[in-house]
Amino acid sequence: MSTSLTQSPTATDHAPVLTRESLNGGNVDVVDNNVDVVNAMYAELLDAEEIAANALRSYYVDFYLTQSLGGGFAQYVFTVPEREEIDTYVREGLAGMGAAAHLDLFNRSVAAYDSLSEEEAEAYLDGDAELGVEDGAVAVPEAVQLLEQLDDEFEPLLETEDIVALNAAWLRSQPDLLVLDEDELDRHIHERVSRIPNLAERQAAAAEEELSSAPEFELIIRELCEVAGHTLLKITMGDPNHDHNGERVLAWHFTTDQGEFLMLEDDEEAYMIHPETREIVAAVEFEDDSDDGLESGA
Repeated sequence: MSTSLTQSPTATDHAPVLTRESLNGGNVDVVDNNVDVVNAMYAELLDAEEIAANALRSYYVDFYLTQSLGGGFAQYVFTVPEREEIDTYVREGLAGMGAAAHLDLFNRSVAAYDSLSEEEAEAYLDGDAELGVEDGAVAVPEAVQLLEQLDDEFEPLLETEDIVALNAAWLRSQPDLLVLDEDELDRHIHERVSRIPNLAERQAAAAEEELSSAPEFELIIRELCEVAGHTLLKITMGDPNHDHNGERVLAWHFTTDQGEFLMLEDDEEAYMIHPETREIVAAVEFEDDSDDGLESGA
C-alpha cells in the first residue's frame, strides 16, 4: 500500500463512511463498523489512496490496540505488514483523536524497539529475552527491559485515556462523514469500484496472489474443474474416512456450477468423481518431481 498520509480527505468519495445502525450503537459499534467498511473496501480492491485517510488512521489505531491487548507491542510489531507506513497511520490517528498519552507511549515503544540489535529484537519477539548470563544471573538487555516496562503501562493507561471512546468520538465528528444504510453502503462501494481505471489488472493480480497461496488440494481441484469444463464454486470439506471401493481414503467435497463432486488422489493421479454414479469426470496425472504442474486428461 502507498498513500499520502498528510493529505486530508476533501472529495465526497474519500470521506469516512459509517452505517446508521452503528451510529445508534455504542463506541465499540462505531469503531468496529469503520473497520468493517475499510475491510470491505480493501476486499473490493480499493487502494489506500482511494479510502478516506482518517478512516484508515482510525482503522490502524484499532489494529494497534487489538494487537497490544493480545500480546503487547511485540505482537503489534510481529503482525504489522509494513511498519514504517502503519506506524505513521497510528501516530496521526492517536494525535487526531486526542490520545496524547497513548501517542507518547507508542513513540517511546517504537524508539525502544528500534534500538534493539537484531539478536535482541528476535529474542523479544520470541518472548525469550534471556540472551546471556552474567555472574550466574540472567542478563536481560536494558532495551528489552524497557519494552517490557512500557507494555506494563499500556492497559492501566486505558483507564484514563480510553482509545475506543476517543476513536469513536473522532469518527462521529468527521465533518465530511457519510452516513448510509447497509444497501446504500454496498452501492456506494460498488460505484467507487466501478471507477477504478485499472480494475481488470487489479483483479488479475489479486486472483494470481490468491492462487499462489492456495493449498495443493485446491490447485488440484481447480485443475480438474478446468479439464471438466466446470466452474468451481466452493470447496466444502475434506473427509478422511471416505469409503472408496472398500477402502478408507481422503476425499475432498466440492461444488461446481454443475453440481457436487469428489476429488480423490493416488500416487500418480487425481480424479474428479461424481459422488452418486462414481463416474470419473476428469483426471490429472502428477508429473515427475523434476517437472512442474500436472498433466491433464478427461
